[in-house]
Amino acid sequence: MPQYPITARNRVRRLPKRGHYDRKTVHAIIDEALVCHVAFAPGGVPTVIPTLHARVGDSLLLHGSKASRLMKHLADGHPVSVAITLVDGIVLARSVFHSSMNYRSVVIHGSGTPVEDEAGKLAALEAFSEQIARGRWADARKPSRKELKATTVISIPIELAAAKVRSGPPLDDEADYDLPIWAGVLPLGLRADTAIPDPRLGRGLTTPAYARRYQRTPAGRSNAS
Repeated sequence: MPQYPITARNRVRRLPKRGHYDRKTVHAIIDEALVCHVAFAPGGVPTVIPTLHARVGDSLLLHGSKASRLMKHLADGHPVSVAITLVDGIVLARSVFHSSMNYRSVVIHGSGTPVEDEAGKLAALEAFSEQIARGRWADARKPSRKELKATTVISIPIELAAAKVRSGPPLDDEADYDLPIWAGVLPLGLRADTAIPDPRLGRGLTTPAYARRYQRTPAGRSNAS
């Protein structure tokens, strides 16, 4: 299906015209982001945890220590909600009331299952590595069996999702457009500074292209072009 079902759980209610339910939009936001926030309620107490993520097909992948409360909660099959936000600009309207942000966000609903087999875990950890910096998996040492055993990987099929997007200039009240006040958008983006080599780096090792020219692409993956 090209889009996720629209239900009472994921329908965008506030400014519904900004809502998007198609997989292409949802997946692009997931893939470009470096961090997600997972909401769960262990023991009935609301908790939000920021963590890294990756997407493979129509599933969101999370990972962490076997001792993690979040991983235990997910491994038991409890439902969670995951939020991801990309801020694209500060919108300075003529009025404080209409000042805003240009953003792309996604809220995901689902329940996870552990990835138990070694091959599946390795594939998931490769996805995490490539989500952060495409090309790094081929360079770095792969996880040992001990490290794999200490890591929980959870796959969350994306059952319901909704994206919400704001773009463009300020939307002031018509009467305010004649006010002598500057208005516009301050574009924002994620940019990497010059890579800093580890002080214990071996001789003759140069900074790889994916770290030397790192950027987050609209398609979502890190790019070294």
